[in-house]
Amino acid sequence: MKSVAGIFTSRDAAERAVQRLAASGIARDHLTLLTPGTDVRRLASIPVDDGEAPGTGAAIGAVTGAAAGAGVGTIGAAVSLVVPGIGPIIAFGLLGAALFGVGGAAIGTALENTLTQGVPRDDLFVIEDALRSGQSVVIALVEDEASAQRAHAVLREEGALDMETARDRWWSALPEAERGRFEPVEEHVYRCGFEAAQWCDDRENVRPLHADMIDEPAFVRGWERGHEYRYARSLRKSA
Repeated sequence: MKSVAGIFTSRDAAERAVQRLAASGIARDHLTLLTPGTDVRRLASIPVDDGEAPGTGAAIGAVTGAAAGAGVGTIGAAVSLVVPGIGPIIAFGLLGAALFGVGGAAIGTALENTLTQGVPRDDLFVIEDALRSGQSVVIALVEDEASAQRAHAVLREEGALDMETARDRWWSALPEAERGRFEPVEEHVYRCGFEAAQWCDDRENVRPLHADMIDEPAFVRGWERGHEYRYARSLRKSA
């Protein structure tokens, strides 16, 4: 099973995309809508692929709000919490139904121990950044490439930004003072190290993703600078 995700500036467009994805044949329990809001019926957690850096789920599920009743149209129940640095978030669908009525500590445990399929770990910081900026995220879990292509088409037609484009925009928007300096020929490797530092604490844990690249000097410098950025960002969140 693989995930297809899109980022929307409009919650209405995100909801329309969910309805179209459901109508296209994707199972309702394989659709998730994450959206920020001003009330406390909101959540920020998603199932992740295996190998996630320990502690991520617990951090996301640390502060919980109240479980909401019905979800958006066809995608069922919602679960909510307030995420430090992001604020109130609501999740409808797969995770919302799975964690309906569960407290924050249990949510964190569930993410660490039981939810092992879904969005790639290295997309989590992009999704977090989107939610922090007031955007909504739709995630569809699909069985094969044909289903993935159909889901991509629906998301694109409804105006979604794909994850690769969102990641590129995130990188381009970082001031030089935050992302550091590198030679143009090093950018890809340096950037991989910088991005990996946003979701992982132990460089060896990203070897399955980047192989021997993690030993290259540019990757190491990006990794170190990425952790500096991540630490500075955490201080801004708690301020």
